[in-house]
Amino acid sequence: MTTIETALDPAVAARWRTLQARLAEIARLYPDAALASSLAAEDMVLTHAIYDGGIGLEVFTLDTGRLHAETLGMLDAVQARYGRGITVYRPEAAAVQAYVQAHGAHAFYESVELRKACCQIRKVEPLKRALAGRGAWITGQRRGQAATRGELPEAEQDPVFGLYKYNPLAAWSEEDVWHVIRALDVPYNPLHDQGYPSIGCEPCTRAIRPGEDVRAGRWWWESSDSKECGLHAGNRVIAVAVAPVKSTSV
Repeated sequence: MTTIETALDPAVAARWRTLQARLAEIARLYPDAALASSLAAEDMVLTHAIYDGGIGLEVFTLDTGRLHAETLGMLDAVQARYGRGITVYRPEAAAVQAYVQAHGAHAFYESVELRKACCQIRKVEPLKRALAGRGAWITGQRRGQAATRGELPEAEQDPVFGLYKYNPLAAWSEEDVWHVIRALDVPYNPLHDQGYPSIGCEPCTRAIRPGEDVRAGRWWWESSDSKECGLHAGNRVIAVAVAPVKSTSV
């Protein structure tokens, strides 16, 4: 038996093999595709599948300037483990400064509009730069993560950024994710052990209480139906479930 087959529960091992095959197929169809990593658990599973499996896909992250030290520490952890780094995109300093001068350093607490404006500067605009010129991107989203992700397809035409988007963990459970992490010794953000199932910017993320939704700690002062930052604004749209075959002329 292989290491994977002995380390993982048979059902999860089957999911893992399907995941690796899916990522390899994405790399074949879209050699310029990349994983947008938040450096959280789901994205570390995908990073492990890509890097440990020798799949030629780029992994990048968005350093918003407000991340936890533990999150930033994952960059060194990935480099040490896999010998491959993660590309880092940062917001435009002038835009951040203008927002702070106009509204204050913590204006995102005042309204959904100001919070989303902050996310636009620190996350959405850098993501647009990261995706420019690519044919597809990959995320670690799962259907069980939030009310806005309940209809999440495994593949979709992204209505926000105008390229193809893959969510290969869409049908995975939280238990599947952690089974893989533990069994394959995948590095993960230590904040997960401190009650943070979902991790974003430090001022906008708190640990959750027993029984709370996994994303209750994200923008906890807002209602659950607004808890997206703009990176996945199309989640409210039920998209197609099967990826088209890429034309050779693309």
